[in-house]
Amino acid sequence: MLRNRDAQRILDWIDEARAKGAEVLLGGTRQGRMIAATVMRGVPEDVSLGCEEVFGPVATIEPYASLDEAIARINRSRYGLQAGVFTRDVATLRHLFAALDVGGVIANDAPSTRVDPMPYGGVKLSGLGREGVRYAIETMTERRTLVW
Repeated sequence: MLRNRDAQRILDWIDEARAKGAEVLLGGTRQGRMIAATVMRGVPEDVSLGCEEVFGPVATIEPYASLDEAIARINRSRYGLQAGVFTRDVATLRHLFAALDVGGVIANDAPSTRVDPMPYGGVKLSGLGREGVRYAIETMTERRTLVW
């Protein structure tokens, strides 16, 4: 459950985007500390919802004229945790994997999908390093050298 100040911040971000022309397709309301699952369209890149990590139940839907336009918008972000890509075209998936500046690309599932042995983490301001069993072991291991 959200803290009161987090719930208010999310609602403020929704209101900021709406004031700059974004459309709320679903949700956008608050009851106590709960924010209804919210879907928005037309969120400008220069508002908080368009350029920051919301850490709340808000998704944006943005149209694009070409795949390269979508890639450019994603890569302009200061963040790059994971991307969820829905496609049946393997060539498109490979192109996105090569072009997106993110820590991982998940095909046909949510970008938060993970399995413990899988490296999970981001690039840019989305964190340093990776999570997962191997990476946890490396973090907890002190490498030493003995020269005889």
